[in-house]
Amino acid sequence: MSDLKIVSMKKRYLSENIRDLCFGENKMAFVSGPRQCGKTTLAKSLLKDRKNHGTYFNWDESNFRRAWVKDPNSIVPEGKASTVPLLILDEIHKDRRWKRTLKGVYDTLIAPCDILVTGSARLTVYKKGSDSLQGRYYHFRLHPLSLRELHDASAVLPADFMENLFSRSKKTRNGADKDLKDLMKYGPFPEPLLAQDARKARLWRQNRREIIVREELRDISRIPELSRIELMVSLLPERVGSLFSINSVREDMEVSHETIKRWLTYLQDLYYLYEVKPYHKSIPRALKKEGKIFFWDFGEVEDKAARFENLIANHLLKACHQWTDTGWGKYELFFLRNKEKQEIDFLVLKDGKPWLPVEVKLSDTKPSAHWRKFLPLLPCNKGIQVVMKRHWEKHEIAGKDLLVTGAAEFLDYLP
Repeated sequence: MSDLKIVSMKKRYLSENIRDLCFGENKMAFVSGPRQCGKTTLAKSLLKDRKNHGTYFNWDESNFRRAWVKDPNSIVPEGKASTVPLLILDEIHKDRRWKRTLKGVYDTLIAPCDILVTGSARLTVYKKGSDSLQGRYYHFRLHPLSLRELHDASAVLPADFMENLFSRSKKTRNGADKDLKDLMKYGPFPEPLLAQDARKARLWRQNRREIIVREELRDISRIPELSRIELMVSLLPERVGSLFSINSVREDMEVSHETIKRWLTYLQDLYYLYEVKPYHKSIPRALKKEGKIFFWDFGEVEDKAARFENLIANHLLKACHQWTDTGWGKYELFFLRNKEKQEIDFLVLKDGKPWLPVEVKLSDTKPSAHWRKFLPLLPCNKGIQVVMKRHWEKHEIAGKDLLVTGAAEFLDYLP
């Protein structure tokens, strides 16, 4: 059996955090993430750990919707002497009153019951008013598969990542290069990646795109221009990695600036794409407004260099989300660019301060000239340049360490 087939049976990287931080502390767990990234698989694996002592409900089930509206407490599974049941509620955010109803269920539990809520749209739970769920849950963002998770789903702490990478604490794993090649070819989502079939991957991608635009977008937006949004979506992959201009898309689509902005917000809410914004504090003549867009499924991107940059972006964003969601600090992803068009592709912030800049090159192992512009301006003392092929070389720029490393090795240290 291949390593990829084996990983499909493994626990996802959030399993232990959900058990320890939520179920061990009498809190609900909210898990959101892109459609078909593995949320249901994660939920059912947690249920299986309890020998299926609990219940899984999906909003698309008519019997569940009826019970949810008429008597929501009736869905709570009964406990056993030695095992707390698990109640899984999938896609209940489609109910406009889901927060209020869930609060009522949680606050009136007669016996202990762990609750897991999953959804493929952002669970916008931060809302003022009497139905606030504040203090009753922790929210986790589940990502598709990353290179390291293909063989190891254990936690990686931020300090350990940095120290282990720069000290090269382990040899490059034998299968890492193949994993990178597979990710580049099939994308990060479990179904096409595990199938290892380019034709099936194209069909899967086409189907996923149609469902997101024609069904999920319709559910959250109630807008009539779905065919127009579908056309806009087809124009976006070629813009990955470059400065994203709403005006440029507006001109192509012949609609207003606000309309394009609203459509993009919907696509971000559905975890179809995300924006990385420029960082400008203490950076002379820094770009402040225009960001860059990336896809949660970088398999959507045809250009090899842009797809590679998107792959690196996804891995960095996954690390930022995991470390933030599990309490290790507030980690955010930005990029650096000034008005002279000098740029460093990514900058990870920790608690609002620059922590790690990362430049992405398809093949150029020579340090980018832009490092000499930006690295002296940053408080962090390390930088990384990632290339596709195997490489490992340290440089010193302005008294700071710059590591030029191959992607397979670099990504094997990240979560």
